[in-house]
Amino acid sequence: MTTTADNALTIEPFTIDIPQSALDDLQDRLARTRYAAEWPGAGWQQGAPTSYLRAMIERWRSEFDWRAHEARMNAHPQFRTEIDGQTLHFLHIRSPHEHATPLLLTHTYPGSFADFLDMIGPLSDPAAHGGRAEDAFHLVIPSLPGMGFSTPLSSTEWTLERTARAFDRLMRGLGYESYGAHGSDGGAMLSRELAILHPEGFLGAHVLQLFSFPSGDPAEFESMGPDDYAALEFAGWFQTVNGYADMNAKRPLTIAAALSDSPVGMLAYHELFENFGNGTSLMSPEQVLVQVSLQWLTNTSAGAVVFHHVEKDTPSRVNDGPIGVAVFADDFKTIRPFAERDNTNIVSWTEHPRGGHFAAMEVPDELVRALREFYASPLARGDGSATA
Repeated sequence: MTTTADNALTIEPFTIDIPQSALDDLQDRLARTRYAAEWPGAGWQQGAPTSYLRAMIERWRSEFDWRAHEARMNAHPQFRTEIDGQTLHFLHIRSPHEHATPLLLTHTYPGSFADFLDMIGPLSDPAAHGGRAEDAFHLVIPSLPGMGFSTPLSSTEWTLERTARAFDRLMRGLGYESYGAHGSDGGAMLSRELAILHPEGFLGAHVLQLFSFPSGDPAEFESMGPDDYAALEFAGWFQTVNGYADMNAKRPLTIAAALSDSPVGMLAYHELFENFGNGTSLMSPEQVLVQVSLQWLTNTSAGAVVFHHVEKDTPSRVNDGPIGVAVFADDFKTIRPFAERDNTNIVSWTEHPRGGHFAAMEVPDELVRALREFYASPLARGDGSATA
């Protein structure tokens, strides 16, 4: 047990050790799956197809080795602490390069800290992965409140702002006087919140999306080009498939009850891993099963769905802090005129030809390169003007 004097955080080592009885129960439930009736000709346009679920359940039962993945997670130092009454789980990987840049990595919904497992080595020890020592990062990878091992959820008032302040406290408690932040999806919104707070020593936020939309003013469309309209069209498509977010926001307990009792239901509900970008996701079946198993075995559906519920009525705020955007080919496309309206200090804008919403798992090497370049640039420190 370690207590940091300056910030009075009590930090305890943590090891994942799922009871065998929980794994046996999962196998039993999977063996007794009752599938929905097949719809003639149905595909992903109607949700997760029964044919997909049958194949994935068979893989989950006969090929998936949770203990192997558990060991991979436990290969990295993990800890838990309490901040503002909430238990927080996090990975803390110190680079062998002492002067590495501290970086907070925040995960997606419905993802977890496991989003970043493929990036830990290249980011923390670039010299061992074909990079330069000066590109190294000290990594802190927390589980969002109520998700994974950051449980139990202490209240339903864990807004993005409150979580950002807790994560800043965590970074200070670990001894970092300055740091950057990166994330996708919920992690992108949280990283932007840190840019809004802009605590002393903050090096800037790097995100995969800025969620900015038309306000209703026709004048906003005057500066839009073909790429912006294409991005707006993609956002319109996503509105047709994101019913999970609406349900989470409006009926979180109803959804949590269903997900907490059915691993197959949870797999189907997390179709976003497979179908984001209209079927372009590059995630492997194994990666999907790691994420779904982690949420199932921790029984954290109630904490995960409350994320949308808490934020549904939160008014948007303008961000004046430094932020960079990496737009991946098959992801939600940030609409630049609206993003610049809501973020006055966009210091970097890059576009990537491959990968999507879960780029950390789909194209980890490409995202590693983007992070290295962003934090090596003086723009990330606010020492220059935004990119073209």
